[in-house]
Amino acid sequence: MRKHWTLNFNQNSQKFLAVLLCIMLVLLIGVIDYQTGYELAFSLFYLIPICLATWVSGRDVGLLVSILSACAWYVADVLSGHVYSSSLIYLWNTGIRLGFFAVVTYLLAALRLALDHERNLSRTDPLTGAANTRAFLEMIQSEINRYERYKHPFTVVYIDLDNFKTVNDRYGHMVGDKVLHTIVTEIRKRLRKTDSISRLGGDEFGLFLPETGQDAAQVVMKKIRAGIIDAMQLRKLPVTASLGVVTCEETPKSAEILIKMADDLMYTIKNHGKDGIGYSIYEG
Repeated sequence: MRKHWTLNFNQNSQKFLAVLLCIMLVLLIGVIDYQTGYELAFSLFYLIPICLATWVSGRDVGLLVSILSACAWYVADVLSGHVYSSSLIYLWNTGIRLGFFAVVTYLLAALRLALDHERNLSRTDPLTGAANTRAFLEMIQSEINRYERYKHPFTVVYIDLDNFKTVNDRYGHMVGDKVLHTIVTEIRKRLRKTDSISRLGGDEFGLFLPETGQDAAQVVMKKIRAGIIDAMQLRKLPVTASLGVVTCEETPKSAEILIKMADDLMYTIKNHGKDGIGYSIYEG
């Protein structure tokens, strides 16, 4: 939990610093706009902090910086001595400029949202909503990099459902798909927010448990196995699970090595009667 809080704090601090930088840029551009007089247009330069704020902190912050930019432009226009036939023209021009900034903000926020959505799709299993193999590898590799500095243990789990093919053959693939979705739901109930589940293909899943030693992993795995059994018995289905659990206490060479180690351990359990949990510690 401490690491999760620290991560959020760092992200929020970075966003705050980015917004502060954007505000300072708006003020700087406003001063330059005033110093150069009304004959030179600076609208393009105001878009720099607006776009930066929108991309980093979202639409609402982008709109806030847009309003600040329109106001800075208004003040620079008034103080530069530009005289219009009516004072209402100041307000009209400011409104038009604010509208222009707002349109850019909305379009950029929509683009960022679409890109984030596409990125999430590329890392998510469409059937179960769990992460996919690519995301699983990236999470483990990132944790390996952190382990080299902080030396905090973490655990990787490989899960294979027992008798899943029997369910598909007997009840059809629609029931099989519901089983997969149910398994993911039941496992997520027993994980922390910092933990993650990935579907690695077919009826195989991977769990990534940061900041988790073997003792803690044993407690969690027993709950997960019991939850799977209870859910399947409730539906009168013969599905159980074989689990290979590897806790890392040395720096591994790669994420693939840890996953293969957990996979091999899972198959050892599967070849000795299924429906069980095997534990191991990676020591280099």
